[in-house]
Amino acid sequence: MPDKSDKQISVFAPATVANLGLGFDVLGLALIEPGDTVKAQVVLEPGLRISKISGDGGALPLEAADNTAGIAAWHTLKKAGVEIGIELEIDKGLPIGSGLGSSAASAAAAAYAVNLLLGSPLRKKELIGPCIEAEAAVSGRHADNVAPALLGGLILIRSMQPLDLVRLPIPEDLFVVVVTPEVELSTKEARAVLPGSVPLPDLVSNTANLAALVSAFYSGDLGMIARCVPDKVVTPARAELIPGCMDVINAALDAGALGSSISGSGPSVFSFCHSQRSGIQVAEAMAAAFSKADLSCRKVVSPGNCCGVRRL
Repeated sequence: MPDKSDKQISVFAPATVANLGLGFDVLGLALIEPGDTVKAQVVLEPGLRISKISGDGGALPLEAADNTAGIAAWHTLKKAGVEIGIELEIDKGLPIGSGLGSSAASAAAAAYAVNLLLGSPLRKKELIGPCIEAEAAVSGRHADNVAPALLGGLILIRSMQPLDLVRLPIPEDLFVVVVTPEVELSTKEARAVLPGSVPLPDLVSNTANLAALVSAFYSGDLGMIARCVPDKVVTPARAELIPGCMDVINAALDAGALGSSISGSGPSVFSFCHSQRSGIQVAEAMAAAFSKADLSCRKVVSPGNCCGVRRL
């Protein structure tokens, strides 16, 4: 049960870049910002409710059973075996349908906040299950956003059933650029365009590149990372949904990016860079390319190795 001194807790969960090009549903990376903030407090009235959501323009439901924060919080209480009145407030710092793990950030922040209120009976890794249940309700059963949002860093999801995660090392000088155009793309729509079958040569190419990418993270070989990001399956299909997408990717590469692809389901596009200075230059080039497609955008230049959810 929560302490009297711990009746209200605020938690921040960061944006995440899923897939990293060719690691569809198996790779996810935490960013330094932006993110969602969830405030959780114990209340006398039994049950779980969301009292306020800001930053979403009224798009998200206040009903806890229909909101990823509420669902994750409920499953956290259930997993901990505790019945208590909880009220949540959500401040959306992430745009909805951005390809940055917006629903996962809300879920991760809520699950972690509730766990802290209870005195932390569950480890961070044990909160992934409740967050997966939340994701399943809105965008499918996958952990490539919720795992890095909770644990930080770069996570490989080897298996969902049973859940098996591998933390990958990140080269110290690796930076990640994310440019998010002001257009919404739902995960459902982005998954609907994926091919039902994959030509064998494309499967072989992606498998080889994914194995080499993992090796490159362990060795810190930035040159190898640059050769491994291109994806022949998911990215070409989703690029058609994002105005100017391939021009943005090409602009990033021309500006010195190690590699560039779609973040999650899009429309955000990410790039790997060898320094912060390079990242700033690449971000400007990517934004300029989106501008040619009549889209304004937000830019983030983040260290490659960032912490996940944290108490404020």
